[in-house]
Amino acid sequence: MIPLKDDNPTSSTPIITYFLIGACIVIFLLELSSPNYDSGAIFYSWGFIPASFFHNFEVPSEVYRVTPMATLFTSMFMHGGFMHLIGNMLYMWIFADNIEDELGKTKFIIFYLLSGIAATLTQGYMNTESTIPMVGASGAIGGILGAYIVNHPKAKVLVLIPLGFFSQIIKIPAIFVLGFWFVLQFISSAATSSTGGGVAYGAHIGGFIFGAIAILFFNRGVRGKPARAKKVSKKIKNPCDQA
Repeated sequence: MIPLKDDNPTSSTPIITYFLIGACIVIFLLELSSPNYDSGAIFYSWGFIPASFFHNFEVPSEVYRVTPMATLFTSMFMHGGFMHLIGNMLYMWIFADNIEDELGKTKFIIFYLLSGIAATLTQGYMNTESTIPMVGASGAIGGILGAYIVNHPKAKVLVLIPLGFFSQIIKIPAIFVLGFWFVLQFISSAATSSTGGGVAYGAHIGGFIFGAIAILFFNRGVRGKPARAKKVSKKIKNPCDQA
């Protein structure tokens, strides 16, 4: 099930959402231009390494760039490949604007960063001795999805259901689209080893749960209730764990 857009208009331009998408794209292009991209060394420079954060594991001096604490933030803006980037930015484009519209720019960026940190630490706690760097925005985006399912469970989402010759494009309530995504993370996590590189499903799960809970507190003080869906549509392998 691939989301394409939602029928959930906003009352303001989602500047922070656009900025985050632009930042991730620009940083990914800088990654590609780096001579250390193909070797994967760039991910050890800027990615989150659980063993470094929890056990003072030291990366080689030639690739060291920032402290383990700083990688909680730098890792959120890096991606391991084109499909990794495109998938994350698609979900950001569809779902983040409504959360930004409701929280306002300052609260939204705080919410986004906290979701990313919670997601990263969730993955890190699953194997604190791992020396595999984790990169990607989908932990933070998972927080946005958690917030969206709480604030807009009935919003209609246009999705592509790929069934080969019988593929269909239909509208489904967000609670089913995002609920399916969340359940899929658990299934995929159970079927995947946490000792090797791949997709950091723990970060997805941690970000989603954090977002669903944290939005209840972030909603306080927001004027009016979150806007519900209306009948107006919006226009529409690297050696690392990919969140």
